[in-house]
Amino acid sequence: MEERRGNSDRPNSSGRPSSGRPSSSGSSSSRPSSGGSSSGRPSSGRPSSRPGSSRPGSADSSGRPARPDSGRPSSRPSGPNSDRRREDLPARGGSSSRPSAPGRNREGRDANDPRGIRPTPMDRDQSRLRPRIFEPDIPEDVTGEELEKTARAELLSLSAENAKVVARHLVCIALFADEDPERAHKHGVAAAHHAGRLAVVRESAGYAAYRAGHYEIALKELRAANRISGDVSAWPVMADCERGLGRPLKALDMAGSPEVKRLDKAGEIEMRIVASGARRDLGELDAAVITLTCKELKTEGEEWAVRLRYAYADALHAAGRKAEATEWFNKCAEIDGDEITDALDRASE
Repeated sequence: MEERRGNSDRPNSSGRPSSGRPSSSGSSSSRPSSGGSSSGRPSSGRPSSRPGSSRPGSADSSGRPARPDSGRPSSRPSGPNSDRRREDLPARGGSSSRPSAPGRNREGRDANDPRGIRPTPMDRDQSRLRPRIFEPDIPEDVTGEELEKTARAELLSLSAENAKVVARHLVCIALFADEDPERAHKHGVAAAHHAGRLAVVRESAGYAAYRAGHYEIALKELRAANRISGDVSAWPVMADCERGLGRPLKALDMAGSPEVKRLDKAGEIEMRIVASGARRDLGELDAAVITLTCKELKTEGEEWAVRLRYAYADALHAAGRKAEATEWFNKCAEIDGDEITDALDRASE
């Protein structure tokens, strides 16, 4: 049986496959003779029997094979490609499994196109139905002008309308930070949604999430701010987020990282306090006291000095050294004129 060739073996425009064998009459034509035609007309180029069939077909006077006795006309189309097997033809109502052209897919796009199949209009309509970020209500009296100048300057890369919206959300973060931390956090999320490429926005959103106790979100936002600007001022807060997530060893690793050397004095003290807390998380109470033992305990007149003395007194109390703890709670209360801590109450206990 003669092997059927693919589309790539059809050199002529008619689409008929060449048999590759000379006719029995010695003619130079590449078409095979029907062998059963008496009309002298050239053969149709089709074999006398179907491929894969064991029953030969008879030829009529035109040289064409006779139709099978099925009682109905053949569904095979006539024409130059009528010698193709029936399974090679496309199913009714469907599309051919062959590509429309070499190297192209059914949609007519290059098979190597990384964009893949183009979305339909229905897909694009559905994409518009995705839920938008929750926008918390902004008080009408908040205009955005209340934001400090340095922060407003970083919003100049935004459109005027978007910059105003972001500025109002940032003002609300500061407005609700103490009285309603969760509401402030929602404003931080909204601000980051509108201006996620600005460090000041991501940092503000991170601090708001930290105060609301959403440590994983806070860590994500503060890391993003650090990548954008390279500023390490939030490093102690990021380390404390690691503590909040139950990873004190990670916090200690951050306390020993090179970024700590780039912190100012206030940031360095905050890092000491976080490292001491991580030691307490690990049950290393004496190490927590040693971490805070430094010459800066004698400093006065700085807010960070108040926090350092309070943390030192609290670490002494946790270690069971209550007499020393009472002494340092009193020393903390001496320089805490604004009463930002409850050192005086702790000392009276």
